[in-house]
Amino acid sequence: MSHIKPWLALVALALVSFTGPSDRQRASDTAAASEYEFSHESVIEEARRLAAREYAPRELPENSPLMQLSYDEYREIRFNSERGIWRNEQVPFRLELLTAGFIYRTPVTVAVVESGRAHNLLGTPDLFTFGPKVQRFAGETMPLSGFRVRTRLNSRSTWDEFLSFQGASYFRAVARDTVYGLSARGLALRTAHPTGEEFPAFTHFWIERPAANATGIVIHALLDSPSATGAYRFSVIPGTETVMDVDVTLFPRRPLDAVGIAPLTSMFLFNGSDRSRIDDFRNAVHDSDGLQILSAAGEQIWRPLANPTQLQISSFTSTAPRGFGLVQRARKLSDYQDLSSQWHRRPSVWVEPKGEWGAGAVELIEIPTDFEGNDNIVAMWRPRNAIPAGSPWRTSYRLRWSRHPPTISSLAKVVATRSGPTRDGRRRMFVVDFDAAASAPERLRLEIGSSAGKLSNQSLTYNPLTRGVRATFELDPANATLAELRLRLLRGDEPVSETWLYRWTAS
Repeated sequence: MSHIKPWLALVALALVSFTGPSDRQRASDTAAASEYEFSHESVIEEARRLAAREYAPRELPENSPLMQLSYDEYREIRFNSERGIWRNEQVPFRLELLTAGFIYRTPVTVAVVESGRAHNLLGTPDLFTFGPKVQRFAGETMPLSGFRVRTRLNSRSTWDEFLSFQGASYFRAVARDTVYGLSARGLALRTAHPTGEEFPAFTHFWIERPAANATGIVIHALLDSPSATGAYRFSVIPGTETVMDVDVTLFPRRPLDAVGIAPLTSMFLFNGSDRSRIDDFRNAVHDSDGLQILSAAGEQIWRPLANPTQLQISSFTSTAPRGFGLVQRARKLSDYQDLSSQWHRRPSVWVEPKGEWGAGAVELIEIPTDFEGNDNIVAMWRPRNAIPAGSPWRTSYRLRWSRHPPTISSLAKVVATRSGPTRDGRRRMFVVDFDAAASAPERLRLEIGSSAGKLSNQSLTYNPLTRGVRATFELDPANATLAELRLRLLRGDEPVSETWLYRWTAS
């Protein structure tokens, strides 16, 4: 069963069904599984039609027995992998459905598509196994909250789960030799806004049956919310890098002035940069440890993540970047000392805009948390101007799920950021380590700046642990409560490292 996190408290449950591949004839005799014509244009037209009407929420009632399930009870209802869709066919993917209950409350419909014809799937009880705590549901047709897809990702003998859509517009993927970590979303609306966040939800999915020699799978989705509807197309190719091309057509019901495009959601609890509030046996706990950006001008930026004591919102760039993403750079088990959670295997996700995205900013939102089950990090593209209501708005982008984002340049990368008080407690000391692409510190100089306070005791030293360069400096904030720090390594006037950015706060 997919991992559940408390941040899904406002997201989806499903009302879908499936008939296993060996039951096709029975499905054809069932009215609910009748075939109908399908194309992506039909999803766009449905989104257009819905946007012209007042929003009608789709939720299961609070008194539904499924809504009373505890987390442990919910996990006892499992899809029977022996009944996976396409299991008995020459198809390189298998589709499995996720049951309703617990925190999922928006019913969805799932259909499969073949040769331009679709049929909705039926959730007969024989498709699931029920643990002792949930035997009361064993004879019922189960509503669902989404689906997952399996393929032979890591070996020819094992069908690994690599993709999951479940809850609001959330979805996750993995690449070879990684495990689930951060999530992506179809759309973010009013995230960290004073009026409260709105969670658009995928309410319908159509999944194309892959050919026998297919390397990828195509998924169509219909999104709905009080502020907008949308038609989405996902083309997903799993592998060492799982590549996902996303095409979006939005129909705003009202102007979208606090919208996030290609939003990513992750978790950062602590690492060596600042663990003063954390009492934990581990060295670090996070799904991602930094925001990486490649600006339109070609500047490569690294912003370490933080778990602040107060909500933080940061904006970067003034026009669309070449790419951005939430990245996990700490890749050794010893970086965490956690033998079960496998933080070192969590994927990074890199966003590449397609076409012209125009003016706007990459926005990073960091939310205080004291629990590793809370996703407290959001990164997204925020257009400068509101998306107007009354006409379709289109965009496309690519998501790359991998251990490391694509190689951007030969510039040295930051491998660690550390901070602590000086011996007299009057200043803050920062230590920034770069990898081996930066060497010979005697030939380099430090370009450094701060928006507040005074910097001192700057130095560059060879670090035998990284075979690269260590930069150190001290910050005297004076009366400032916040300082934006910026640092990079130069040889002459040419940068030899990415640009390190950091927000220091007094609290």
